[in-house]
Amino acid sequence: MRNIRCCNNLNPDRQNKTQQSMAETPAEPQIDCELQPPSNTLSEPQLQSQLHPLSEPQPLPQPDILPQHDTLPQPDTLPQPWPQTLPQPDTLPQPDTLPQPQTLPQPDTLPQPWPQTLPQPDTLPQPQTLPQPDTLPQPWPQTLPQPDTLPQPWPQPLPQPDTLPQPWPQPLPQPQPDSLPEPQLLPQPDTLPEPQPQSEEEVKPWVWTCQRVLLLFLLASSFCASILGLAYYSQQHRPPESTPPASPPCTSPACQRATARLSISVDPFSQPCDYFLFPCGSEGASLSTRGRQRGKGIPLHPQGHKSRAAQAEKERERGRKERETGTDIIEKAPADRMPDRQTALLLTMREILAEDRSSPGNSAKQKACMFYRSCMDTGPTETAGPEPFLRLVHKLGGWAVSGQWNQTDFNSTLSLLMRDYGTFPFFSVYVGKDPNDTQGDKRYIQIDQPDFQIPTEWSSKTQKSKANTQILRLFLASYQRLLSLLGSPSSSTSLHIGLFISLSSELAVAASPLPHRLQQGLLYQRITIKELQTLAPAIDWLGCLQTTFHPHPVSQSDHVLLHNLPYIVHMSRIIGKWLNKHELSGSGPLHTFMVLSLLHTVIPALDSRFTQTERNFSLALGTTEEDVPRWRQCVLQTEKGFDTVLTHLLRETTAYTEAEELIQNVYSSIKSKLPDLRWRDEESRMSVLNKIQSLTPRLSTKNVFSEAELNQLYSKVTIDEHKYFSNYIQSLSLQRQRSSKLFSQTEGDDIWSITPFLSINELVFPMGMFVQPLFHPTYPRAVNFGVLGSLMAKDILHLLLPNIHSQSMSPRSIAECVRYQYLSMTEGPGREEAFSLSSAQQQEMWVQYSALQIALQAYNQSLKKYPGDSSLSGLSHTHLFLTSFTQINCDSDPYHEFMPFEPSFLVTVICGHSDLCPTTLSCPNKPQQHLLGTC
Repeated sequence: MRNIRCCNNLNPDRQNKTQQSMAETPAEPQIDCELQPPSNTLSEPQLQSQLHPLSEPQPLPQPDILPQHDTLPQPDTLPQPWPQTLPQPDTLPQPDTLPQPQTLPQPDTLPQPWPQTLPQPDTLPQPQTLPQPDTLPQPWPQTLPQPDTLPQPWPQPLPQPDTLPQPWPQPLPQPQPDSLPEPQLLPQPDTLPEPQPQSEEEVKPWVWTCQRVLLLFLLASSFCASILGLAYYSQQHRPPESTPPASPPCTSPACQRATARLSISVDPFSQPCDYFLFPCGSEGASLSTRGRQRGKGIPLHPQGHKSRAAQAEKERERGRKERETGTDIIEKAPADRMPDRQTALLLTMREILAEDRSSPGNSAKQKACMFYRSCMDTGPTETAGPEPFLRLVHKLGGWAVSGQWNQTDFNSTLSLLMRDYGTFPFFSVYVGKDPNDTQGDKRYIQIDQPDFQIPTEWSSKTQKSKANTQILRLFLASYQRLLSLLGSPSSSTSLHIGLFISLSSELAVAASPLPHRLQQGLLYQRITIKELQTLAPAIDWLGCLQTTFHPHPVSQSDHVLLHNLPYIVHMSRIIGKWLNKHELSGSGPLHTFMVLSLLHTVIPALDSRFTQTERNFSLALGTTEEDVPRWRQCVLQTEKGFDTVLTHLLRETTAYTEAEELIQNVYSSIKSKLPDLRWRDEESRMSVLNKIQSLTPRLSTKNVFSEAELNQLYSKVTIDEHKYFSNYIQSLSLQRQRSSKLFSQTEGDDIWSITPFLSINELVFPMGMFVQPLFHPTYPRAVNFGVLGSLMAKDILHLLLPNIHSQSMSPRSIAECVRYQYLSMTEGPGREEAFSLSSAQQQEMWVQYSALQIALQAYNQSLKKYPGDSSLSGLSHTHLFLTSFTQINCDSDPYHEFMPFEPSFLVTVICGHSDLCPTTLSCPNKPQQHLLGTC
């Protein structure tokens, strides 16, 4: 009755055909058996009798059509609850007599009770011997549809297990192989009965197939992993910002200069471990050597002191070369580095004064520019020689050195020198506030000891000053040279210089250094002019002061401030003694002393022989004065006489709208950051926050004259572009007139101011801060905030929080965090205790780091308010911001000495969050570095 054979008993011909067809058609590799038709064909009544038990539950429509077809019906004609027609366990045949199916449908097209994926070899033991019932009709295996012909809706109408007949759903929840006989076509491994063992030949095809699939899977995974690795590597090591951002480039002349500076500078993010560690003094170092110089120039580093001495020697050598070649200091500075703020302001004024202004007539602007050009043109000055000074001496009544002296009155000559030539031979006079007067803002005339031409040494033992013998020899030689340049006869030169040295030595005895005077309480001693006249009768105090500060009224009852009363009394006594020496009346030592003091004042306007003689004397004394370039001297001298004109010109170039926006954004960022600090107590917190909230930041609105008022103010000034000496003398007179305005000017309201200052409840930012290359209205805001924004934030923190270290714990913790990261990169792990930080260094490190954070936050606030920003060199916003910040890393300020390393290293700390930086800061050749994230 049963004529069912297993797959391993197939006849050879049919088995070969089957294997050939399986090789040609991709079929499931897990099934090696196919369903064979029975050898003995059942008659139709017999077949119906065999199928009759299956049709008893009657859940399927039209079950009697199955035996009437020669082919297996298509899935859309199969009854929906097909699995319910499986025979009950008591009617299933034994496994050894079941026929093998020809092919099985793919798992993804089988009904839901079937598994969606083929079982693994370890979970499906020997699938070749799946038992099938012997009640299937003969045409069944011949036309079993392939998986690709089954329609998609086949699994959806499959009934849930709770709707199946009672015998069927019981084994579904927890099927056990030993409790459920195998259904007709159910290939679930966990519901199959224990199959008969197979031979090794039957298992090998399945094992090799699985191994091939596994090998292909591993190869594909390796290929995908390689592709992902290459993509990640190219992303991390590609040049930063290789793709230009969508921001439009800035093409203004100012931006073109800034772009040129960027083009010749090294991108700090290309080699961060070398760039961010080089010391500020290694301006000549190339990028390849910067990393080797780390530690040099660092105060607390073992190499620091040696580097500073070498740097000082390098500066002296550079000064000697510049004096020999006449090369400008600014021109020798690296082109990729921004100048300090003072130099930037001077460069801006030079550019303004060097313009060929075509103002109508003799306007004040035109006179200021002509004065500057006459200073820069040294040709006429070299040609004139000493004649301009000799004419001036003749105007004063001559002097005894030349043998022609009219024996003018002492106090008359002194008043003339103070009024017209800004020369104060025996004492200095200026205007300022009394720090002890906290109730008002009154200005007083202040009188101090002069700056003697002969250097003196203070003896703490004798409490007196005296000149060194070696210095006196050098001074004698220097002034002999000056008198010879003036054409004085050598026979009388030694006598007059000897009298000058003797008088200077007697006057200097009572002079004392500032610390001693401060300790003795000699500063800011208030006294009336009448009382001063009684204590020092040799000087006509009222006449001299009235002449000097005209038209400001001066009376005997006015108070003046003295800074060394013992010297003033001593000076009056010495002058009286020399005036009464009748044997010296013909030589006029006091008059000669005043004329030589005037010579010292006007030497900058004489030819180079005089300036070189004075410089040689300074070098002989061992002083290392900065060699100021000619253009800087001319700008400073122009400002002394034309300060109101230069202020007006600077105001015309200041972009008030952009400057005010920068000020407000930075100050707002500071106010939002300070509450997040860890304060030591509530009182400190409220004190600082109330102080910050009470101030109003603003741009300086210094009183600026209109153009008509300026022209009227300088109407009596005559400038000759080819006579610098006469222009210089007029400048000295203008300085005296300027001193009378000091009685009403606000403190800090100066054209050369480059830092903010407090004025009652206002935080004032001078116009001198907003100059190129630190700021320009056409710059991308990333440059303005990265450069001037960070400097501005640093200035505010220094000004308003001088004692933040004692008020908050944040400076110490942040400074230690930054120090740890620096040592991790430079010294390696385990060397974090290489040096410690003082309180001043911790505070300065916190100020520098916080200033960078504040400026970046202010820039982001500006972008939110006004989206979009232009770009330079195709850099993104943040990349341009941080790069601009690194270009001012050597900005000179009084607090720079407290930074133990280069401030640009703070960028690496900021970049602890990789999303803030254009690229990941990594050091491939430095295994010791490990950035820990932002502090």
